Amino acid sequence: MNPPRALRLTLLTSLAVLAPLVPFASLDEATAAPSAAPLTVVNGGFEQGTTGWTFTSGAGVATNVPHSGSELAYLDEGTAKKAGQTITATGDGVVDLSVWVKTGGAGATFVAKVNGSTVGSAVLAKRAAYTRYTIPRVAVKNGDSVEISLVGGTGVSYVNIDDVEATPSLIPAVEITNPGFEQGTAGWTFTSGAGIATNLPHGGTKLAYLDQTAAKKITQTITAKGNGMFDFSTWAATGGSGGKFLVRVNGTLAGFADLPSRSTYSRHTVSRVAVKTGDKVEVVFEGGSSWFNVDDLSVSPSAPVDPVVTSSDPKIVAMFDWAKRKANSFVQLPGAIGPINVDEGNLAGTGTAPYAPSYWAGYANRSGYYTRDLAHQVGGAAVLGLNTENREMLRMHAASATAEHKYYPVWAFNFDNQNYLATDYKNPDFFVREVPAAFEVVEKANAAYRWSGDNAYINDPVLWDYYKHATKEFIELHDGAKPNGVAEGKGTHIFDGAASYKEDGDLHVIEAGDGVAAQYQAFRAMSDLAKSKGDTTLSNTYKQKADDLKAYFNDTWAGSGNGADMVRAYTKEGAPVTGWGKEMSWIMLQKEITATGARTDAYLTYVDTESQGSGRSRNIEAYTYLPDTFFTYDWNDTAWKWMQYVYDQRDVQHVVSKQGPNGDYPEVSYTLVSQTVEGLMGVRPDAPAKSLATHSRLPSGMDWLQVKDVKVGGNTFTLRHDGATSSKLTNTAGSDSYSWEARFPGNKSTIKVNGVAQTAKTKTVNGKTYTYAAVTVAPGQTATVTVS
Repeated sequence: MNPPRALRLTLLTSLAVLAPLVPFASLDEATAAPSAAPLTVVNGGFEQGTTGWTFTSGAGVATNVPHSGSELAYLDEGTAKKAGQTITATGDGVVDLSVWVKTGGAGATFVAKVNGSTVGSAVLAKRAAYTRYTIPRVAVKNGDSVEISLVGGTGVSYVNIDDVEATPSLIPAVEITNPGFEQGTAGWTFTSGAGIATNLPHGGTKLAYLDQTAAKKITQTITAKGNGMFDFSTWAATGGSGGKFLVRVNGTLAGFADLPSRSTYSRHTVSRVAVKTGDKVEVVFEGGSSWFNVDDLSVSPSAPVDPVVTSSDPKIVAMFDWAKRKANSFVQLPGAIGPINVDEGNLAGTGTAPYAPSYWAGYANRSGYYTRDLAHQVGGAAVLGLNTENREMLRMHAASATAEHKYYPVWAFNFDNQNYLATDYKNPDFFVREVPAAFEVVEKANAAYRWSGDNAYINDPVLWDYYKHATKEFIELHDGAKPNGVAEGKGTHIFDGAASYKEDGDLHVIEAGDGVAAQYQAFRAMSDLAKSKGDTTLSNTYKQKADDLKAYFNDTWAGSGNGADMVRAYTKEGAPVTGWGKEMSWIMLQKEITATGARTDAYLTYVDTESQGSGRSRNIEAYTYLPDTFFTYDWNDTAWKWMQYVYDQRDVQHVVSKQGPNGDYPEVSYTLVSQTVEGLMGVRPDAPAKSLATHSRLPSGMDWLQVKDVKVGGNTFTLRHDGATSSKLTNTAGSDSYSWEARFPGNKSTIKVNGVAQTAKTKTVNGKTYTYAAVTVAPGQTATVTVS
């Protein structure tokens, strides 16, 4: 036994099983607590020494590097070394068996047997850090004898074991057998001219194919075990047009997707398929005019909220409908067993794990979500009612920001909400981290709270402690080279801590415009959160911190130049960096740290010009920030121009080719959803206060725009803007009256509420003057506010 230091690294590997797909009526149904486990592991943390366990020679209990508590078990080298426990099941049920392990070599095994027969096993990789291994879905009956054991391996110098447990499995209502075709034809029916191949899989090592003509088919029929509405998705590549992806329920067509001629994989979805318990759901592929490859099916619960856009402009209607369907196709569900640590260099991943509430936020060819992408997708997810996913994903990043990580949140997680994504995390001293992300978790937690009204955002100690650390200790730990109260990066590479989200060059800088702007917004968010928590003193402290940082930025940090001469970063040597900085440039504007006025207007023009020039980004992700940036300053026509640009690029192949087309980069669809509701419609929710503010940002040529079913807290609204002079809000569902602040740009002489003139009031928001009326809108009521 010779392990290195103990680390709380969570890279889960488990028994490879069929990856199920999970539709449920709602996430609440999907996450309903299963019945108590029919197995209880005795002394799973070894805190009572050897009690409950049997050990061979060369195995035992130690105290040197436990995963938790004060004790652990160990195995020395050799296949004869074993630690085990036999448990008698006290009822019928299905359980997940898991263990935390760290090893000095590969080849040891985690084994589960029921009545002497092996029902699952996992081979343990060499990892000098604790890793969670799971054997999922072990079925037992009352009185069964269940043996859990860990067995050493040849060349495995040590195996450390801790925190063994049995937990009830969450069994999804519907599962597609063998969705990635890794088990060949299992679960599927093929006509002649269709089958399994290994030449060009989307993920893993296999795919299914169909030859030419619609007579070639691949089908699977599933019996639904629950009620709900679901989205069915697949990745497909074709040599010609005419192929189809269909879903039938009890023989009736529920929806289909025509597959275009595209030789590289793209994602296609049949949305909002309603099923009931016992329904026969048939998933069908039909061939077309040429070859047709399919792989990696998935099922998502249809979005809890389904907003509907209508407008005088048909493009925004088509854009929003595409975006909300595409965004929801990326949602995962608890209980689904899916691959982990998948990336372009490892298509099969390192095993499987039960997925948790989450959605893709990052490359769609990787099995996880990223801090930066999540931060930018929170708003769109909230509009679709993905409040549980937002909270759980933000919480995972918050929980990972330990003192050992110097309060940086881990950059990427797998969909099980436990494993750090292996391609971006090597060890606690070598993982991708970027300064703005630490602050954006605070800002976006506040944003998610305003949409949902979920008091976990102010009461969960994991989240609250994170806010405090990110806005204090994180800054103090990373403010050494240029001490000024601004958090710094290392100025080396992203695995050492980058100052900026801009990864293509400029890694030598230690302070960047997007980092300091994100810090400013984190201070503002902390002030808001503290106020909601009832801590006025703390709220005022952070409001002052935000004000002071903004003043320092504009008076000192950003220099005195305009446009290309405005400072957007500092080097390790303290030298200012000017010129075009992509994220460093536009995020300063987006996050409102620049003082409004001529200088900011000049920089907005500069950003718009450079984003179209020779130094423009090659990655579509960059352009998803531009509508937010210009909406912030009511540059509505420019913001709408960039929304259209992003949408029009959806079928262009992404710069990272294995990602697929731009439209399959999740951030594209999620941000178009939020930019419609928060941008064009100007919705600013505050569910905890039972209020919302709106103001029209309709561009030239868009006469009117309406969004039906915008959910804030427990209430649902319909909002319509006619130009910039009339807004109508209906409180369509929910039990609460809401205070509506209807804003209109400029200083208007007349304002009317439901046709009755009122005294016009004005306020300044981000340097802009707005005329407004405050109206209480009770459930079932409609209010119309107009100005002239």
